[in-house]
Amino acid sequence: MLQDAFPGWREAAPASVEAIVRCHDQAYVELVRAVDAPRWLDADTLVSESTFEAALLSAGATIDAVRSGGFALGRPPGHHALPERAMGFCIFGNAAVAARWAQAELGLRRVAILDWDVHHGNGTQEIFWSDETVLFVSLHQWPFYPGTGGPTDQTDTILNIPMSAGSGDEEYLHAFDHTVAPAVERFAPDLLIVSAGFDAHEADPLAGMRVTTDGFRELARRTSSIAPRVAAVLEGGYNLETLPSLVGAAVEGFDSAI
Repeated sequence: MLQDAFPGWREAAPASVEAIVRCHDQAYVELVRAVDAPRWLDADTLVSESTFEAALLSAGATIDAVRSGGFALGRPPGHHALPERAMGFCIFGNAAVAARWAQAELGLRRVAILDWDVHHGNGTQEIFWSDETVLFVSLHQWPFYPGTGGPTDQTDTILNIPMSAGSGDEEYLHAFDHTVAPAVERFAPDLLIVSAGFDAHEADPLAGMRVTTDGFRELARRTSSIAPRVAAVLEGGYNLETLPSLVGAAVEGFDSAI
């Protein structure tokens, strides 16, 4: 298990259904709850009788990360989950659920979500498209799955930064310094949640980026300096041999700025 690489890990409590329905339609939540045998919810998303419990735990771990300033090792991931349906391995929008929880339960007014997964976080974007209290910023390979997040896909609080295939540390850190950091600082969030996907790594099999382990460490370090509270949740990352060291590097980067 990925957790074995982090001896200090602890299990989180599941999110409540009340927390989930702040972002997802009640009918969809009940559909996932009612699954009693393996089935496909979309072309990529297989569910079974344990999926509802696992998805609540994944969202709950993200809430706990927000509470403690930690890193949620959650599965299933969340950033493709739409308000009314699953998509791309994702059941519930973990970062989105935690952002809404922070506003409702901690009284935080403004939340930013930075998504550096190699795929665009279309679900997170849709949940917050018309919400000026949440800033969504996404660095992602484009054009690429799921086909959203192009250069014209923007609002005052939705910032998409399409990256060309083959981009590595230099391109990502340049985009962070010149576009991400200024946008987040202007927004002045009370909390920043990172949708931390590691499928932009040079050895990941599902994409075409060249970010290194040191690049992810540095992205995390710079991220920790642009908001008063920072938490992170695991999104993509499909090389199981490199994933523990990549998560570890990001954790080091987040911690180095404390």
